[in-house]
Parts: sequence; structure tokens; C-alpha cells
Amino acid sequence: MTLQQLGAASGVSVGYLSQVERDRATPTLGTLSQIAQALGQSVDYFIRTPEVAESFTRDGTRPRFSVAGSSVEYEQIGVNLPGHEMTSFVLNVPPGYESELIQHVGEEIIYILDGEIVQRVGGREYTMTRGDSLHYLGEKPHGWANTSEHPARILWVGRMQYQKSGELSQGDTEHGAQVAELVPMRP
Repeated sequence: MTLQQLGAASGVSVGYLSQVERDRATPTLGTLSQIAQALGQSVDYFIRTPEVAESFTRDGTRPRFSVAGSSVEYEQIGVNLPGHEMTSFVLNVPPGYESELIQHVGEEIIYILDGEIVQRVGGREYTMTRGDSLHYLGEKPHGWANTSEHPARILWVGRMQYQKSGELSQGDTEHGAQVAELVPMRP
């Protein structure tokens, strides 16, 4: 499969995929899922996420993992149920972190638990602090950054339909990331 074919199937730009191939940046979990879907694989092809036996989790004991090379730590708060459509995580974001700009079919809700995040969606920018929330469609190019000097925590809930992401037009959106293995942080 060429980069152009993978880009068309995944909804991820060729420039971004080239950076992934050359280990130039670190992707978000959502971007890894788009690439995996386009390759006919589950996201487990790239990562090892902790198995959750039940849907109940306690603060401080949730399975945690991160993308190798990334400073964002994910807390798994939902389970992968057969036929599930929603996914959820708590993201622990260090100061200075900035995600790539992505777009996909589906929708996302973010709620700021602590700290401050600058969220960009479809050309608009929102400075969000504790208690703020935003619900948006993934078809609009979106990304986020912690531009503050303090860590931030985000509750992220999404419904992503990666199998349809290749239907999006690429436009001039460029992404920068690398594929890396997710590694468990703590049980």
C-alpha cells in the first residue's frame, strides 16, 4: 500500500504518514486507530492497552498507558464491549504538549478536569479551563495544546467511525506524528 492509498483510506494526510514512517513525531491514540483501521487491523496492531474486566474504575487504580515517545498519559475509564460505539479516557497532559491536527468521522466530547487546554476546532480556538466542555464533530479539523505552565487533565469521550474516515477530503490539513507502541504505565 502506498502512502497515498493509506492516506485516502485513513483520512490522514500523506505528509503526516511520511512523518510517521520516519519517526518524526508521536500520534494521538485516535490517529493510530485511523491508520490501523485503514490497514484492516485493530489498534492493538500498534499498541498494547491494558485489559479491563469490568466497567467500574477507581481513581488512582485505573489502567494507564502512553504512546512511547509521548508525554501524555492515558487512564482507561471505559471497556471495549462487543458492538461498542463510545470510547473514553482521562488524558494527563504535561505543560507544552501539542497534538497534531486531525479529522475523522465521528464525534468527541472533552471536559476539562484540571488545568487549561487550548482546543482548536474548524478554525476556531477555545481556551478551556476546569469545568469547561466542548462537543464537536470529528469531520472538522481539530487539535489541542497545553500552553500553560501546569499539567492538565481532560475527560475525553468519543464516538469514532474510523472505517469511514477515508471519506473525508484532505484539503490542506497536514499532520505530524510517529507510530509508537503504547506501553502500560501502572496497573
